[in-house]
Amino acid sequence: MSTLAVRPAPPPARVAPAGRRARLDSRVRFGSGIALWAALLPVTWWWAAGGGLRDLGGWASGLTSAGRLTGLVASVLLLVQVLLMARVPVLERAFGQDGLAAVHRTVGFVSFTGMLAHIGLVTWGYAAGDLFATPGTLWDLTWDTPGMLLAAAGTACLVLVVVTSVRAARVRLRYESWHLLHLYAYLGAGLALPHQLWTGQEFTASTARTVFWWGLWGAALGAVLLWRVALPVARSVRHRIVVTAIVPEGDGSVSVHLAGHRLHALGARAGQFLTWRFLTGSGWTRGHPYSLSAAPDGRALRITVKDLGDGSAAVAGLRPGTRVLVEGPFGRLTAHARTAPDVLLIGAGVGITPLRALVEEFVHDPAGPGRITLVHRFADEPLFARELTALSAGGRCELVPVAGPRRRDDSWLGHAVGPGDDLAALRARVPDLAHRDVYVCGPTPWTALVVRTLAAGGVPADRVHVEHFGW
Repeated sequence: MSTLAVRPAPPPARVAPAGRRARLDSRVRFGSGIALWAALLPVTWWWAAGGGLRDLGGWASGLTSAGRLTGLVASVLLLVQVLLMARVPVLERAFGQDGLAAVHRTVGFVSFTGMLAHIGLVTWGYAAGDLFATPGTLWDLTWDTPGMLLAAAGTACLVLVVVTSVRAARVRLRYESWHLLHLYAYLGAGLALPHQLWTGQEFTASTARTVFWWGLWGAALGAVLLWRVALPVARSVRHRIVVTAIVPEGDGSVSVHLAGHRLHALGARAGQFLTWRFLTGSGWTRGHPYSLSAAPDGRALRITVKDLGDGSAAVAGLRPGTRVLVEGPFGRLTAHARTAPDVLLIGAGVGITPLRALVEEFVHDPAGPGRITLVHRFADEPLFARELTALSAGGRCELVPVAGPRRRDDSWLGHAVGPGDDLAALRARVPDLAHRDVYVCGPTPWTALVVRTLAAGGVPADRVHVEHFGW
């Protein structure tokens, strides 16, 4: 079994311009940031023009004014959150699910904090700046102000979503339970709308404001209905995907082979994942995100699932002929993200599944990357050992198996590597590390260590493409 042994340095890497898709994705990411700030500017201007700055001069009026501003910002960001996770294709391609999730968490934290500040500051201001009178004022506002009871219920939904999104809570929840609770964010956003309509002067004070807010609400609702409901249903009906075989792969993993109608029109690429709902009776509504473990050929698909509990344990019991509903494909861990002439792929455990599909596409594509190196980390039994050996037999892909448990808590490599830090060991095998695109997939803590090593090795951040096996 090969390890990260020293090899001679290769010739200097060729310099390749960024691909058209990568350039377009970069522009979409930049444009999305501009659009976010552009959405915040008008509400801030309307707040200031409506006396928001002037009111800051008084104590009670200043509290109310600051509360109005934080409420406006929180409302915009809440709808931005909905758009971020509505599976909008142009955003999916540009950011990838991991990137969107990271932005979603940041925007969500700011939005939630702003919402709490809005409630506290406005109530404090309505209590004439008397902190001790604030609880009673909050009670009166909730019961006497139109739409406030619904807004309170919406706030409770959002608190539930945020609390269950904290890492300490997530580790105690099944993925399916967490996902179901997360859907309450939509209910929370919807329950806040009557409050804005009936009491929010920034919503109804002018035609421009009304058009702005209804446009933003309409875009969020339309995106959810189109891309999270209508498109998955239409694709599932059109492609009629069914399970054709279940093949054990060892180490508690099974491959699910699937077939369907006109699968080439699904647009799935090696490295992507879909959300799968197997129509087996109870629990069919729960979606499971699994990556493709073979490059799609337009006729069949394959996913490989490790028994990690929850819904994954039931996959091995699926029967041929089982109908499947799909949502996707998703993810940016594809050949489209490549900008350098050579690639390095690093996967751990079942995280090797999308990388195995990528290697297959790269090896069989004459216009694909030049040098391909796959570092495969596993503790006991390697997944796809025979398939990866076959893919590397032609000489286009160098397979580097690295077995055994991690040698230290701060290392992502195994004991077989020997002494020295991770960067030195990786450079010994891949001297031109800094000149490659790097694809990484594995458990979240493990991928964080790999990314840290890559950054220390001089790999530009935009050439590191990561997918975590976590949520």
